Amino acid sequence: MRTMFSVVIIAVAAVSTVGVFAASNEPIPWAYAIPSAPPAGTPPAAPAPPDTSLKHLPGSSAEFTRAQISDRFGPADWYPGDHPSMPDVVAHGKKPDVWACGLCHYPNGKGRQENAGVAGLPVAYFIQTMNDFKNGLRKSAEPRKNNSKLMMTFAQGMTDDEIKAAAEYFGAMKWTPWIKVIETNTVPKTRNANGMFLVEGNEKEPLGKRILETPENAEATEVLRDPHSAFFAYVPVGSIKKGEALVTKGAGKTTQCAACHGADLKGLGPVPGIAGRSPSYLVRQMYDMQQGVRNGTWTQLMKPVVANLSADDLIDIAAYTSSRTP
Repeated sequence: MRTMFSVVIIAVAAVSTVGVFAASNEPIPWAYAIPSAPPAGTPPAAPAPPDTSLKHLPGSSAEFTRAQISDRFGPADWYPGDHPSMPDVVAHGKKPDVWACGLCHYPNGKGRQENAGVAGLPVAYFIQTMNDFKNGLRKSAEPRKNNSKLMMTFAQGMTDDEIKAAAEYFGAMKWTPWIKVIETNTVPKTRNANGMFLVEGNEKEPLGKRILETPENAEATEVLRDPHSAFFAYVPVGSIKKGEALVTKGAGKTTQCAACHGADLKGLGPVPGIAGRSPSYLVRQMYDMQQGVRNGTWTQLMKPVVANLSADDLIDIAAYTSSRTP
């Protein structure tokens, strides 16, 4: 991994209302990152000419075109030495409806802010999650977010053996640092690119009541799907300390997370670790549970845990758990 991670505190500017949550019965805009629809009557953009040039990444001898990088049934594997031999369903998927797991989640299982990191998940939990998707028990509170719908299709197209092979493959790899958490009041200005917030230029804006998760290198993540290019998570000043009180003590609102996720939040038996994971993903899951659209065996245990948490609580919990060393 090219980047070392730590928690950084930057206190600047005044608190703003930019990025505040929607009403409590509406999905959280920054967590679901749905691009705004263009104004009515806007003509569709002309498609860019295909880029057939060969791309390269530092430390990799491989070279791929953009089409090869994003091939749904055989995406680029830049660093094959980083991971065990991939099962066919991870490397190639299964035509016509099951995309390669490695496309969205990367061959190393790290994933990106718009989906999920799956490396290091307990095998039993992974299998149960896929079965929940297969049985229509796990959906998104934001109907425009397509990931859950895709996962339902993929799960329904996979055999039990293929699900087990993927679960064992990703479960064999440890979750390692991937998110650098930064407390601040101002953040780089970003654009929404298909569910990811990408930094553009040098302009700044207030963070407000949200978490801004963004790749450390926009081109490496968006264009090249570089599995070594990690993420920053900008969180409100003071949110980590508030989150610590909720996570470790419950603060009269919830159950201590360590009871199920382990004292170090790295998982306990079939329960997954939450330390160092994507804060956007964690907030989406807690909100989906609150809204009753994510169901299944493990969710029933979580529903009373998240029932009384406010929007600000979700930010604080995600800021703290993401800042922990996995």
